[in-house]
Amino acid sequence: MVSIAIAPELAGTYTLDATHSRIGFVARHAMVTKVRGSFNEFSGTAKIDTRNQQDSSVELTIKVDSIDTRNADRDGHLRTNDFLDVANHPEITFRSTDVEILADDSLKLTGDLTIKGVTRSVAIDFSFEGSAVDPFGNQRLGFEGSTVINRKDYGITWNAALETGGVLVSEKITLEFEISLVKTA
Repeated sequence: MVSIAIAPELAGTYTLDATHSRIGFVARHAMVTKVRGSFNEFSGTAKIDTRNQQDSSVELTIKVDSIDTRNADRDGHLRTNDFLDVANHPEITFRSTDVEILADDSLKLTGDLTIKGVTRSVAIDFSFEGSAVDPFGNQRLGFEGSTVINRKDYGITWNAALETGGVLVSEKITLEFEISLVKTA
């Protein structure tokens, strides 16, 4: 595996390959299990500068309407103002403010995450999964990462109390990223 921290040939501008990537989330449900979901439509770009990290950047746009938890009724509820309010906030965005390439084949992205019109700074730890040239001659990079956010920080406060104590939906949401990037010409 080529190390991103020492491979200047990996520098460049990349487009997120949505067909070979996944952006998902996990929330605790009824205090006893987890519900996993993902977004099926998203786009993004990354500029990787292995010599001047401060010149690296990442931008991501997620179409909220593409939310998919494998349950149409739940997905419909998540699209309402109780949760993501797709009618007024059709996109979730992330814009990096700092990209730190670490020596151990990982990186830390810090940036502005906007959900439901609220922007907060978040840090996301990523592991570099490798680089390859695909059969079509495209340079590809793979990354996996996650971070935990509090949905209430973004104005997503709906919940229901349980008879046994606790709530139906956890405040803490894990965001998961499995990213394939393709180098642009």
